[in-house]
Amino acid sequence: MSSQPRPYILAETNWKSVKQTSYRLAVISWGATEAHNYHLPYGTDNYQAEYVVEKAAEIAWNKGCKLLVLPNIPYGVNTGQLDIDYCMNMLPSTQLAILKDICDVLVRHGIEKLVIFNGHGANNFVTIIRELAIFFPQLFICSLNWYQSASKQGIFEEPGDHADEMETSVMMHIAPNLVLPLDQAGDGASKKFNLAGFKEGWAWAQRPWSKITRDTGTGNPYKSTPEKGEKFLAQTISNIAVFFHELSSKTVDELLMDK
Repeated sequence: MSSQPRPYILAETNWKSVKQTSYRLAVISWGATEAHNYHLPYGTDNYQAEYVVEKAAEIAWNKGCKLLVLPNIPYGVNTGQLDIDYCMNMLPSTQLAILKDICDVLVRHGIEKLVIFNGHGANNFVTIIRELAIFFPQLFICSLNWYQSASKQGIFEEPGDHADEMETSVMMHIAPNLVLPLDQAGDGASKKFNLAGFKEGWAWAQRPWSKITRDTGTGNPYKSTPEKGEKFLAQTISNIAVFFHELSSKTVDELLMDK
């Protein structure tokens, strides 16, 4: 936490500051609490999302963007991991109910745009945003996956999507005290569906997690370094800060472009 209250972080700021600020954009990070191989903490997705959103928000704020970062939601969709100890599951219908209440407050106080800042692969807010649009037509709502905001090429060597080289490297930089030595990590070997439709991406099914991986990881973490994590984070933070600033400064009509 910063030594001084940051006016763009709702949990830190105060009513005196809030009353003097005309916020136009709200951002809520949404993570998960789940096993991340043997070496990463259950809160990995939350640590990552909060770190990136706060760093990006600081840059955007200093460029004049009046945004407000709401407290992180630490539980995500984990319906494929219900048999893994204490992987906390929140149903999409629950996410929708929470967001309805949050949007109601935001609209009452003049927020024009909301970014759902996602840090967990199984969270998917597309259909939720479609439903929210019916109840809050005056509020522009979008979502982004922070971990897809920059290219991994040239930084990471091993592919993966959970407790892999990328996530491990990022956590080595953000919270090295919470990362166990890599010789205690599993290799992240995993199975995939073997039908062509699944492999080519035009068919989808939920992965039964305990059947596809022995250690809950999907991706080899052994080549992870904090330097790789720092480099990737710098790119994501820079890209997202630009996104926040541009989104805040434009009307909805200005966000649209002709072909």
